[in-house]
Amino acid sequence: MINATKKWIFLKVSGAILVPLMIWFILNLITIYDQDYVKILNFFSNSLSKFLFSIFIINAYFFSALSISEVFEDYITNEKIKNVANKLLYTSAVAIPSITIILITSI
Repeated sequence: MINATKKWIFLKVSGAILVPLMIWFILNLITIYDQDYVKILNFFSNSLSKFLFSIFIINAYFFSALSISEVFEDYITNEKIKNVANKLLYTSAVAIPSITIILITSI
């Protein structure tokens, strides 16, 4: 299987996984939006919420990194700039969810 086909399949699968996680997150965000700090802390202290939110964050950054790398492939013609942009993108797509998950698990 060629690399572009793998990337396309990963985009479709991660997008399909992202839809129910986004619905779950939006519904829970609506319920905790106007709550006080303790209720929000209780939500993120729940192990199921931690797990689902972690999967949501990882999948969202994976999906966005794949999508943005496609934009880089299409619109950046200089190979050096394209490679640096992709490396920075993938580094941030690993670092930001990792930091978020570490901070959430410490609650």
